[in-house]
Amino acid sequence: MPQQTIAGRYEIVAPISTGGMGQVWRGYDTVLDREIAVKLIRPDVASGSSSLREEFIARFRREARVTAKIDHPGVPAVYDAAFDDQVDRLYLVMQLVDGVPLSQLIKERGRFSLSWSAAVAAQICSVLVHAHALPVVHRDLKPGNLMVARGGAVKVLDFGIAAVLRTDVTQITTAGQIIGTKAYMSPEQAECGAVSPRSDLYALGCILHELLTGVQVFDGPGDYTLMRQHVTEPPTPVRQLRGGLTADIEELILQLLAKRPEDRPADAHEVYERLAPHLPAPDDPSVREQADPIGALPDPTRPYRRPLAPRPRVSDPRLARPTPTVLDAAVPPLPPLTGVQPRVPEVSSEELDEAYNHAVSLVEDERFSQAAEVLAEVLAGAAARGEHDPRVLEIRRTRAAALFLGGDYRQALPEFDVLAEAYIALGGPDDVEALDCARQAAYCRAELGDSVEALVQCQSVLARVRARYGEHDEETFGLRRHVGLLLSAAQRRSEAIAELEGLMIDMTARYGAEDQETMEIRDLLTKIRFVGGAVD
Repeated sequence: MPQQTIAGRYEIVAPISTGGMGQVWRGYDTVLDREIAVKLIRPDVASGSSSLREEFIARFRREARVTAKIDHPGVPAVYDAAFDDQVDRLYLVMQLVDGVPLSQLIKERGRFSLSWSAAVAAQICSVLVHAHALPVVHRDLKPGNLMVARGGAVKVLDFGIAAVLRTDVTQITTAGQIIGTKAYMSPEQAECGAVSPRSDLYALGCILHELLTGVQVFDGPGDYTLMRQHVTEPPTPVRQLRGGLTADIEELILQLLAKRPEDRPADAHEVYERLAPHLPAPDDPSVREQADPIGALPDPTRPYRRPLAPRPRVSDPRLARPTPTVLDAAVPPLPPLTGVQPRVPEVSSEELDEAYNHAVSLVEDERFSQAAEVLAEVLAGAAARGEHDPRVLEIRRTRAAALFLGGDYRQALPEFDVLAEAYIALGGPDDVEALDCARQAAYCRAELGDSVEALVQCQSVLARVRARYGEHDEETFGLRRHVGLLLSAAQRRSEAIAELEGLMIDMTARYGAEDQETMEIRDLLTKIRFVGGAVD
């Protein structure tokens, strides 16, 4: 049988695993002469009308670009992502990881020691600190997406895949069946609420609970019951399931599993610091490390016991493959420049127009990061025009939009805040541009996990948009939908249902009951009621 080749260079060698999105293969890059992993997306995932197919492919490329920005040793590098017309398949080319899935280790061993479990969770935290700072939310953390390499390094797989396949939220078929992974899904995801970095922390709490006890947090007999448990039932404290655990680790897990995102730890950095006392201390360097016996399970405590140390010499070739160790992702920033700064030459109106048009073309090609860089360079030379110059504001707004579209919400947020204030100063609080920038700032806050402030800002902007455009304008509809999602994520279920019910009635009146967007709101309401049970 001839060997299949993707994109004219990636040879498909042997299957590694099969999942809901497709199959992962061991492959070979014939251009760079190296082994790789190739993830082939199932053809039916991108099926449907040509417009839906194109939308899916575009979303796949966007998420792959965001994932490729995660430069951390705990995340396999993304080398390529595209659509191959010859084989009619989407593909993702990644670094090949030699290790064992955490799900397999749990299946073989059941529960683990506190130091072993803390070492796994701490390495996940190191990845999340880095990813959430970009910010990128995984959305589907679970043992099957975690690989323990032979040297003990924990690798987090499939960043962005849940967002592409829309498996990070509850999906209900017309027959009432629930699809997607539910055992590690946060309450806000189960109810289709706003997803944030703290959604990943909930999943981490589920994983840590299972590592220490050998059982999942909830064990409902079906998806419906399981999701209802995540939304409404308190988890069993780990010390009731296993003696000998400390009170602080139980408290941490219970906080990670809090129903409301704002009741969970502030971020993954805080979780790491609380796990640190349970990590193993470095080994005595005078003691020689013994080689693992053939078939031994990888040990995630090793990167802490012997940081940056090479694996011991072995004679068996099955254990001799090099595996990278975990490095600290926190790189200290460069010190600020001191002394006289070089003068940035002013740019002409023609240069501004040229840069702006170039950036717009880059945005149309979905090269968002490059577009933002082009505009940042030209803005440095436009400072003399003044911060309220209309042309400068337009370029800054385009740059902020490029940052937002590229997923860089952390940089986009302060830009939208400043722009909103500038437009208010020029045209008042109900200025069209001011309202748009305030709305985008609220969306950035939601993406960054500040759901409480995002909700307050969304409601404030919604009141002003309603006053300006009325109840049945598209801008109003979009904000009302977002407010409903944020209310659902905050476990304010009755308010979320009331907001979305009113929205569905108004959208039905304007667009009709069979309109796609109207049906999406109806589905949201169904999911919130389906999972949440009785309204509070």
